[in-house]
Amino acid sequence: MRGYDLDLLRFLQVLIEEQSVSNAARRMNVSEPAMSRHLSKLRTVFGDPILVPSGRRLIASTFALNIRDRLQAVLRAADGLIETQALANLRNMAPKFTVRANDVIIAAIALPLLQALRQDCPNCELVFAPEFDEAANLALRDDSIDLYIGATDVLKPEIRRQTIFHHVMKALVRADHPILSEGVTVESLTRFEHISVSRRGRPHGPIDTILRDQFGLTRRVVLVVPNYKAMIDSIRGTDFIVTLPDMALNNVLLTETGLAAIDYPFPLPRVEAFQAWHPRRDNDPVHRWLRETLFRVAQKFQN
Repeated sequence: MRGYDLDLLRFLQVLIEEQSVSNAARRMNVSEPAMSRHLSKLRTVFGDPILVPSGRRLIASTFALNIRDRLQAVLRAADGLIETQALANLRNMAPKFTVRANDVIIAAIALPLLQALRQDCPNCELVFAPEFDEAANLALRDDSIDLYIGATDVLKPEIRRQTIFHHVMKALVRADHPILSEGVTVESLTRFEHISVSRRGRPHGPIDTILRDQFGLTRRVVLVVPNYKAMIDSIRGTDFIVTLPDMALNNVLLTETGLAAIDYPFPLPRVEAFQAWHPRRDNDPVHRWLRETLFRVAQKFQN
């Protein structure tokens, strides 16, 4: 035998997708030491580190990235031995899925996800529920949503989650903003006023921590808004700087709207976006199909 079984391949799949031992352990509902042992065995079996250090985090090795799609296909085929009958009926089904996500995610993913789902299930319906202050844990637990897509919520240990992509923050300014002619530096960034996009009303975050700790500087946040859409047109006549995820900027025609995107002059931590679901949905073949389709669609936004 080759030294691995189907269960070990499932651990391999999750480790590659999560690029984190702790996240993979939480998703598979095992302890971190147990997941580390699985990673050690996988390294021995495949003769590859699978996950390699990159600064303070881990990333998938070249070998792991190269086998990811094949590995997922193998595991889907294995699951299909059990789920064939249920998934064969998708074309005759009309499931309704309720998903909670913020406006950045919805703008990027809603239509591509619906189109991908309808290829297999033409009569499916996708509903994006509005965001509330209620914790995602509770909404998943009481079955008011089927899936949560987010980046910041602290989830209970019982909730399953899967990293679907990472993104970085960039700054958006008007196309003739003076910072573009004088140069984007730490000092020039702090001379202009900023707009923070936070659905929880938080004016400060990692950018402010880096400015304070590494450069001894602060920026002035004069406006906090819950979503980014309202700011796209509004800032064209101002010197404000608004910070947005790069995936939000992918949906903005910058040259046509008189705007420009700029990189921050210092490294920013990547933001991890994930999908989360209640464990009652783990073995539901139709919901597993939903999650796999979302993961496949989300990979197009991976940086």
